[in-house]
Amino acid sequence: MWFSDRRSFLLGLGAALAGCGFTPAYGPGGAASNLQGRFLIDAPTDKRGFDLVERLEERIGRPTDAAYALSYSIATDQVAIGVSPTNAITRYNLTGEVTYKVTNLQNDKVLASGRVRNFTAHSTTGTTLATRTAEIDASRRLMRILADQIVTQLLATPGAWGA
Repeated sequence: MWFSDRRSFLLGLGAALAGCGFTPAYGPGGAASNLQGRFLIDAPTDKRGFDLVERLEERIGRPTDAAYALSYSIATDQVAIGVSPTNAITRYNLTGEVTYKVTNLQNDKVLASGRVRNFTAHSTTGTTLATRTAEIDASRRLMRILADQIVTQLLATPGAWGA
C-alpha cells in the first residue's frame, strides 16, 4: 500500500481542497446546487436517444421544476477496425457525437451549447445473436459516456449562464 493510512490522506486532501476554495458542485452554495430536476430534455426518437436521455435524467434528474430546455442531436458512425486473414470483419469502433444546447424556458435565450465526442468498440466473432448483442451494448455504453460528458460540461458552466 502506497499510503499506510488512507483516512489521514483523504482528510488531509479534503482540508487542502477546502482551503483553496473548492466547493462540491451539488453542495450547499455549489455552482450546480439548483440544477437538479431543472432540465426539460427533448424526447427521444430512437433507441440511442432513449439511452442518452435515460442517462441524462439519472445524472441531473427528471424535470420537476423545469427552467431550462436541453436539446440534442446525435450522430454515430461504425468503422471496421479488425479484419481476419479471410477478410472477415472481427471488430468495429462505434464513434458518436452529440451536439447540445441549453435554452432558458422563460426567454428562449441560449445559455450553453457544446459538442461531445467519444467511441466504444465491439467484437463480431461469435454467433449472429452475440454480435448483435455486443453492438447494442456498445451503443448503450457510448450514449452513457456522451451523456456523462454533457453533464460534466453543464456542471462546469452554470455560473456563466445564471443557473
